[in-house]
Amino acid sequence: MNRFASFDGASLAYESYGPADGTPPVLLLHGFAADSVANWVRPHVVDALVDAGRHVITLDARGHGHSDKPHDPAAYAGGAMVRDAQALLDHLGFERVDVCGYSMGAMTTYALVGREPRARSAVLGGVGGTLDGPRLAKRAPRIADALETDNPSAIKDRTGAAFRSFADSTGADLRALAAIQRARRSSRSGPRREAAPIRVPTLVITGEKDTLVGSPHELAARIADATVVTVSGDHLSAVFDPKFRESIVEFLEGVDRRVTHQAPA
Repeated sequence: MNRFASFDGASLAYESYGPADGTPPVLLLHGFAADSVANWVRPHVVDALVDAGRHVITLDARGHGHSDKPHDPAAYAGGAMVRDAQALLDHLGFERVDVCGYSMGAMTTYALVGREPRARSAVLGGVGGTLDGPRLAKRAPRIADALETDNPSAIKDRTGAAFRSFADSTGADLRALAAIQRARRSSRSGPRREAAPIRVPTLVITGEKDTLVGSPHELAARIADATVVTVSGDHLSAVFDPKFRESIVEFLEGVDRRVTHQAPA
């Protein structure tokens, strides 16, 4: 994989796929305790985008995959993952980009595209009405405790147990993941800061059995130009439904058509 130094010197890993032919690239941001391969390569999302002629960049978030994995919550505070994405855009010299995130990566996407003028469109996968709300911050300490315990069988919190089981299955760095959760909680300890509104075309896509994230329609109602697609599966399996990757390709083709129609003659 390729590497670059982010805003604070953290070494992060990314990979490039497909032709760099002038079409705006697609930046893929994965979910918590996963990595780019698990979230985007194995479900054939990368293949579908490349087959459609897209240039694709995948980024392993800090604390994940082949990127640095600090154990200090401060390393994840202050919108660090958003700043990482911006640093990667700077590193690659991109002027326009379509941003696609899943779960944690969708939270990053949501915060990024509201403030980043280079973002042409957004895909928010595996999120719904609870995105950016207090519910995620309230459960963060329980998830962190579950990730750090030496006795997973003793975890009583169902959400914490589910996160621990998934993290164990992916071989993730448990201390790094716990630090991410503790940073999330500390970031909500003061007055809540509303994310800047998204003003680009947006696709919200979730699994019909995903009970973790709330209503995708509730989230879409907060975005001026949003479309909702529901696929089969739950939070972990939705990315494997062929409709998931097909919907992303179709959405980006629609963005292309809109940009072409809006271009001056």
